Amino acid sequence: MIEVVLAVAVIAVLLLAWLSWRAAAIERRLDELSSGFGQGMEDKHRLMLTDLHQGLSQQGDRVGTHLVESGERLRAVVAEELRQTRDTLHALRLSLAQDFGQNREAMAQKLAETTQALTAKVEERLEQISGKVSERLDEGFKKTNETFVSVMQRLATIDEAQKKIESLTGSVVSLQELLGDKRSRGAFGEVQLEALVRNVLPASAFEMQYTLSNGSRADCVLKLPDPTGLVAVDSKFPLENYHRMFDREANDADRSLAQKAFKQDVRRHVDAIAGKYIIANETSDGAVMFVPAEAVFAEIHAYHADVVDYAMGKRVWIVSPTTLMAVLNTARAVLKDVETRKQVHVIKEALGRLGTDFRRFDERMKKLADHI
Repeated sequence: MIEVVLAVAVIAVLLLAWLSWRAAAIERRLDELSSGFGQGMEDKHRLMLTDLHQGLSQQGDRVGTHLVESGERLRAVVAEELRQTRDTLHALRLSLAQDFGQNREAMAQKLAETTQALTAKVEERLEQISGKVSERLDEGFKKTNETFVSVMQRLATIDEAQKKIESLTGSVVSLQELLGDKRSRGAFGEVQLEALVRNVLPASAFEMQYTLSNGSRADCVLKLPDPTGLVAVDSKFPLENYHRMFDREANDADRSLAQKAFKQDVRRHVDAIAGKYIIANETSDGAVMFVPAEAVFAEIHAYHADVVDYAMGKRVWIVSPTTLMAVLNTARAVLKDVETRKQVHVIKEALGRLGTDFRRFDERMKKLADHI
């Protein structure tokens, strides 16, 4: 067994020695081949570079020669083109000079013709304008004369109006004298009150100079539906102390006294209306005090709020012609609403009859459809 192992080991050593020798031989052969191959490649490379240099030199010579020949040909062609261009420009210059001369003569002739035509048109237009100016001047003189006549007529009208104004001034003075009397002021207020009421309400909704159960006679009574009932309206015109309040000749003390007297007058009128025209179970629980002058009404409401509060406490409403119109329009709306409500049952009856007729018509149409 040991001998076999030894034999195998000897064979392995011999095999390794032979492989080492073979590898060394192959290595030497490769070295020889590589050194010979490198020397050959270097020679070939040098030969190729020499050939390439010679070829490039020859090609450069040929290119240079060709460039010289091409430059000469290009200079000849350019020189010829320049000569032809100069000849063309010269001919064009001559042609333009000739055409310009011809066109200048034609333009001068055309300009002369145009100037003559324009001159003729201008002269014709000037003649037309001259004729129109003369015509307008004649019309202007005519209108001026008419205006002057109209102005004279208006002056005459103004003179007449001036005379009427003077007479109206006398009438205004008469009106002031009329309003200076208490009875006249009362009559003026009653007339104005009646005019306002008649213009707004129907005749059945009011009555002038109505006498109440206590014997008092109100200037006007509004007949409104329940629960309002009768509303008395009485005209009051506290004018004397009002004028004293604004008298320019009066001093501050007199004006203060006039103001106190004015407030007392208004309170006294409120007390009279509340005592005479508010009657339980006969009239409304309030009455209206009509002040015919807007200025007096404005003075009361603007500067005497205590008087207004006093009147409201007495259930008396102070109104002017403007505010009375609002009250009357409200009353008319109430009356219209009441009348509409009275006619509701009539409308319902008419609608009921119309519904019955429609039912009959529907039944008849159904019967007719069954027979068809």
